[in-house]
Amino acid sequence: MHLVVGSTGLVGGTICRLMAGRGLATRALVRTGSSPERTAPLAKLSLETVEGDLKDRASIAAALAGVDTVITTASSTASRRGEDSLQSVDLQGQLDLVDAARSAGVRRFVYLSVSTGIAGDSPLMLAKRAVERRVMDSGMTWTVLRPSFFMEVWFSPHLGFDIANGRVRIYGTGESPASWISLADVAAFAVESLSNPAANDAALELGGPEALSAMDVVRMCETMSGRRFEIEKVPEAALQAQKDAATDPMGKTFASLMLACARGDVIDMRRTLEAFPVRLTSVRDHIQRTLAS
Repeated sequence: MHLVVGSTGLVGGTICRLMAGRGLATRALVRTGSSPERTAPLAKLSLETVEGDLKDRASIAAALAGVDTVITTASSTASRRGEDSLQSVDLQGQLDLVDAARSAGVRRFVYLSVSTGIAGDSPLMLAKRAVERRVMDSGMTWTVLRPSFFMEVWFSPHLGFDIANGRVRIYGTGESPASWISLADVAAFAVESLSNPAANDAALELGGPEALSAMDVVRMCETMSGRRFEIEKVPEAALQAQKDAATDPMGKTFASLMLACARGDVIDMRRTLEAFPVRLTSVRDHIQRTLAS
């Protein structure tokens, strides 16, 4: 039995769909009180759901009964409520999950972290690295996935990159390249790691098929849409000032991520793709889908 923690999130939900499609015995952890809107996609899949919360150790212990493998993508950055925080979910909650999995006899643990090229001392980064160390020292067979920036997140209206309406926000000069990756591809690597020996006790740095600067992406958008884009640039100095002035962990984390985005993150995927049969999604693919929707 495989347990997916973070099953109602973007990556976790995709993992559940892929696993159900392969007929893998899968249990999806769903937080008590989750909205039907978030749980409805899981209800359509051939998998088991169980209620639980990373902040509730007893519920996690119950969810782990009979589980051989854990995949966790949970984070408070995208979905927060009540007492959710970087400290309670991304750090302590994940550490407790690792310890509980080890105590329950889980043999394999897959953890979604973040690229080491995305530097910073934000609370999220410190939490990710602390959980990585606990996973690696757990005695379980482990895989740590370290993706670069998700194209579906950074090239979306939510962060000011509105392809459909031709208005974009650029962090920094927009000239530093990054290996933008699709969240669907990260999900594919997570599922592949369950049976691929190359994933055993391995940290996988994950990026897309090519390194592009944000301005490269803007030019691509303009060519594909046939229109000129309105561009707003946020200088690195302003991003650094925002980070320095942040008084709460989440604000400091988001400012740190925007600063890291301005500085770029290039990942060479050639050796990884020799071991994993994943067809990487291109930024062009993402733009085409967005323009067609």
